[in-house]
Amino acid sequence: MSPRKSVAETAATRGRILGSALALASAEGLEGLTIGRLATGLSMSKAGVIGHFGSKEALQLAVLDAAVERFTLRVPARAVGARPGTERLARAYDEWITYMSEDEGHGGCLLTSVASEFDGRPGPVRDAVLAALGAWTAYVMAELNTAVETRQLPERTDVDQLAFELGGVVLAAGQSIKLHHDPQAPTRARRAIARLLVAP
Repeated sequence: MSPRKSVAETAATRGRILGSALALASAEGLEGLTIGRLATGLSMSKAGVIGHFGSKEALQLAVLDAAVERFTLRVPARAVGARPGTERLARAYDEWITYMSEDEGHGGCLLTSVASEFDGRPGPVRDAVLAALGAWTAYVMAELNTAVETRQLPERTDVDQLAFELGGVVLAAGQSIKLHHDPQAPTRARRAIARLLVAP
């Protein structure tokens, strides 16, 4: 086997493990990830699975990185073409709500569920969750500040409060979609966000 083929096969196997791990974590949380379950599901040995990551924590961090990449491509990347400010934010939140609602096996948004799962557990995974959510908050704040500067929102808008309320809508939507299976949750969430982003 050539070195090039070996590297490609190793990358493909790692990708396959990550895909299975992401699906499992979406359904049962990062703590629900076990090397044994992954190995069984993938018809691999435990050593074969762990050899690609080194530890369960490293696997969790890799899954979180994959979830962040998926979220970035699915949410803010699709809002790039919208007008900066309230229009772009409305588009991004719309994409997020759609993402949470789709039946693609991800069982909602892994980032929001992991934030609840690790909010009281110090360590690298919690730090990575904080960094990912911090990047999203910075994105929201930048768009809100642009909206104020361009008079899409009033000059005295409390952008910190508005960002907090927008985040609350998404968390409520995620719980209603995943836990309560409420078919009206996406519509209610979009209505709330539209109301928050319209200038009085």
